[in-house]
Amino acid sequence: MTNSSRSAALLALSAVLVALSVNPAVGSVAQENRSPKRPTIVLVHGAWADASSWNGVVTRLQQEGHQVTAIANPLRSLTSDAAYVRTFLEAQTGPIVLVGHSYGGAVITNAATGNPNVKALVYVNAFAPDAGERVVSLAGPDSALSGDPTTVFDFVPATLPPTPSTDLYIKRSVVLRAFADGLSTADRALVAATQRPAALAIDEPSGTPAWRTIPSWSLVGTKDKVIPYNAQMAMARKAGATIVEYGAGHLGPMTDPRAVTRVVERAVRATVQAR
Repeated sequence: MTNSSRSAALLALSAVLVALSVNPAVGSVAQENRSPKRPTIVLVHGAWADASSWNGVVTRLQQEGHQVTAIANPLRSLTSDAAYVRTFLEAQTGPIVLVGHSYGGAVITNAATGNPNVKALVYVNAFAPDAGERVVSLAGPDSALSGDPTTVFDFVPATLPPTPSTDLYIKRSVVLRAFADGLSTADRALVAATQRPAALAIDEPSGTPAWRTIPSWSLVGTKDKVIPYNAQMAMARKAGATIVEYGAGHLGPMTDPRAVTRVVERAVRATVQAR
């Protein structure tokens, strides 16, 4: 190498070093590329609810820097609801932590099957059915929603017997006494007044469960009157879930969003560490 070419090389190296000292981000690109990407958190609400039931959880997750979306669950049938959520998941890029509350647990159990991007399932006071199981039977006879349906639900249309497309609203007395247990009196009344109906067809046989191949966490409400404690525990154990208990009624995402957030973040950390 001639003296002139050696000098040119040294000048070029000096320029690179100066650029790195002025803009440290240039040197951090490779490190950023090696850092595992945080998963997107997708929240699926249950029957007689909407995405706003996750507000307290969403706020906390966003404050921690997570990318999170609480999507609309159509509440038309287990098959079509799962298909809708599956389509949403397929539109995402990168890893996903999928969270379901109540009936939303049955939906994510079916929607995530076969999707390699879903790295963790989180069940919050939720159904986690096996193939062929139905949510009504899984709730068991001790559920506040069991028994004579005419004493629990209002039917729209009111014609009996109901059809799969009949909309079910929980009677106000049942919402106040059991479904919204743990909320203030005013908030219970608000839940009763704003509930979204669920079609009778949500009680369909479940398909191949995603929890057979995807790690799962189950947050079990010890005061739940809709999916009683024993029913939640039985499903969580069958799924091989990591089980966490908390002293909440059925609407745990609303009454104790902090506890729900902690479990979701545990699943996120496990997902990141596994890559």
